[in-house]
Amino acid sequence: MKICSANKNNSMYPKVSIITITYNSELYLEQTIQSIINQTYQCKEYIIIDGASTDSTLSIIKKYEDKIDKWVSEPDNGIADAMNKGLALAMGDFVIFLHSDDYFVDDNVLSVAASHLTNGYEVFFFSISLSNNGEKRLAKPRGFNWWLNLKTGVFHQSVICARTLFERIGDFDTGFRIAMDYDFFLRAYRARVKTKKIDLPLSVMRLCGVSSQLDWPSLRERFREEHLVHIKNCPLIWQRPLYYMYSLVYKFYRYCKSLS
Repeated sequence: MKICSANKNNSMYPKVSIITITYNSELYLEQTIQSIINQTYQCKEYIIIDGASTDSTLSIIKKYEDKIDKWVSEPDNGIADAMNKGLALAMGDFVIFLHSDDYFVDDNVLSVAASHLTNGYEVFFFSISLSNNGEKRLAKPRGFNWWLNLKTGVFHQSVICARTLFERIGDFDTGFRIAMDYDFFLRAYRARVKTKKIDLPLSVMRLCGVSSQLDWPSLRERFREEHLVHIKNCPLIWQRPLYYMYSLVYKFYRYCKSLS
């Protein structure tokens, strides 16, 4: 473990890499950056991966570049590709992705969260605040259990992973446009990684990203990718018809719900 320093009790602080993926993110990016650079936890590095934005995103990044450890702005092949670029630059013991629609709940939360980052665990689940048009509700992750085989119950904005986990099971699959985090966590679950749940709200997620859209065309695309995740990670051929039936039933249920 890379140690930044010791506190007065001689306990050590692990280094946390915070990675933000952006593209034409002028609306909310500044709040994201401020929530990260204002953290009282000092043993961190901040990385921004921008997909060659054409709005004022670069001006915002340059405004704070003395507080940002590493940043790049270049075309990419989607969110998963950008996340993998961030991972390649990360030097911390632990990694969290906090994108340009997200922000930490307060300036001290990373210090509290880091106190739970103990050796022997590879994934740490925290609670998350979901923000929809200014209204917020707290959501607690289901974590890793049997239900993950069918549907994710994990928000990556409130998950801190050991960087060694990516080295062990691989990075994000660039074949997915939306469900790359579900695929990653399902692989981690199947690899039987050791996890820990912490009852602490870590971040706020605005429900405005590509994976949060509730119109039927967006939902249909998301369900299609989730089904591809199922097939990709299906351990036994005979399970594929079960996944197919689940996909049909769940899509029909959500379609009816979208009409109500």
